[in-house]
Amino acid sequence: MVIHALLAASLAFTSLPAQTAADCSRVKCLALTFDDGPGAHTPALLKTFQKAGAKATFFLVGKRVEERPGGARQIVKRGHAIGNHTYSHASLPSHLDDEILEELKVTQEAIEQATGVRPTMFRPPYGHTDERVLGLADEVGLAEILWTGTTLDWQLRDAKKIKAAVLKLAKRDGVILMHDVVPQTVKVMPAILKELKKQGYHLVTVPTLLRGKGPVAGVSYF
Repeated sequence: MVIHALLAASLAFTSLPAQTAADCSRVKCLALTFDDGPGAHTPALLKTFQKAGAKATFFLVGKRVEERPGGARQIVKRGHAIGNHTYSHASLPSHLDDEILEELKVTQEAIEQATGVRPTMFRPPYGHTDERVLGLADEVGLAEILWTGTTLDWQLRDAKKIKAAVLKLAKRDGVILMHDVVPQTVKVMPAILKELKKQGYHLVTVPTLLRGKGPVAGVSYF
């Protein structure tokens, strides 16, 4: 069953440093998410979030985890949530079942080997998904995480425009899609975090945002 709405669900990664609990039923929460890493600019982004006392969610590409295992490890060490973003950034619906399972499984193994954490979330590249993809993800124990708004930062490549896009998309219980491999996004993030906090947002991981017992494998969120 596909559910494109916030469910009362949350996930605790026991291997991750604990995030100061935010009760998103009581306070204004927002989840900032980053796809396609880890990349060359990910360490700088992690420093920005650490300085701001904020958390994020990173959907990692398996091939890049193999290239930069230390980057993936630092994401986990800093207390952020991680998810599977396939091995080669493939558009999953165009692939055969075995190919989709391979994309997900190899990435699961790469992330676990690098970080000690096995993801329970995945994000389909380009947002390309269907019931078949969701069912196969269920076999791998993965919940699908989409978004409430995307900055298109990979296309904008302009710090001021990216900041404006984030502030326009920001809303309570929102999930905003960005990319830690876009240098302009990383560069403008200190200003973005400062403004969002000024507006009263608690910047949390997707699992924190999803309050309760999830994310549930085979379910699509947002």
